[in-house]
Amino acid sequence: MEYTKLGTTDITIPRLCIGGMSFGKVFPDFHQWVIDQNATQAVIARALELGVNFFDTANVYARGTSEEFIGASLKNLGVKREDVVLASKVYFNEGHLCREAINREIEGTLRRLGTDYLDLYIIHRFDYDTPIEETMEALDGLVKAGKVRALGASAMYGYQLHNLQLAADAGGWTRFASMQNHYNLLYREDERELIPVCQQYGMSLTPYSPLASGHLTRPTWDSDSVRSTTDATMRSKYDRDREIDMPIVARVAETAEKHGVPMADVALAWHWARGVAAPIVGCSRPSRVDDAVRALDLKLTAEEVAYLEEPYQPHELVGPLARPGDKPLAGTAVLK
Repeated sequence: MEYTKLGTTDITIPRLCIGGMSFGKVFPDFHQWVIDQNATQAVIARALELGVNFFDTANVYARGTSEEFIGASLKNLGVKREDVVLASKVYFNEGHLCREAINREIEGTLRRLGTDYLDLYIIHRFDYDTPIEETMEALDGLVKAGKVRALGASAMYGYQLHNLQLAADAGGWTRFASMQNHYNLLYREDERELIPVCQQYGMSLTPYSPLASGHLTRPTWDSDSVRSTTDATMRSKYDRDREIDMPIVARVAETAEKHGVPMADVALAWHWARGVAAPIVGCSRPSRVDDAVRALDLKLTAEEVAYLEEPYQPHELVGPLARPGDKPLAGTAVLK
């Protein structure tokens, strides 16, 4: 396994992160494709065997049961706390990112994970209703209290991240060390502003949806998997751009055939060629961890990267929340 540092911190992370959105109990009105406790533990065990000790979740994934499953798995496996990097998120909860909500939600997350601290605490979205100074001071308080080692942000506009970092500097508070944004060969809008701001502050990129919800893993657009047939969020993120995205999918397939590897290897290798620290991969079974780790062996040339990127056309934004009262951009209310 290859490792790197998380932003400007002293936290060491592998070049892959296991996403917790695939873990948890099934609820009638939520994700139907999550895996149960035993299956979660099998995935985590295989990840640790391969050196992937970075796990990302959120307080709202599977109504909090994702955190519970991860915590129980680590306990059952006898894993030492210092041997794993745990990340979770806050925002999609009562009060969003106000001081009271942050202080309340961190306690629930720590309890469900069975730990007394997080390595990385991420704001899941930008909060238009709370002064950024209140948010940054509250987050910094968690760092000072030893409940959180580092802070991260997720999908937002570049100016919002810039303002948050400026507020941290002005208040003498902890800056964000990482960005978990929507980024893959089919969606590269953050290259315009958000990623340059991340680079300005030395932040690590840990993108979600690196395989575009499976669209970069097969030459056809649709599949008969449970997620493909039940995940309305996935369809809202990608289906409207099917025609302009299929030429990219075809080039991924072509490049994969040339190297004699699965398409997913090419899609992940593109992230590392682009300077991504650790793409977040969802794994429904242990073999998927093996697949993701194998992709680290593929090194794309600059010419191959350019060839894969050349057909890209601008997309409407998918990820950042629109300002309340504004006409929402297509997909901006999507929860990942």
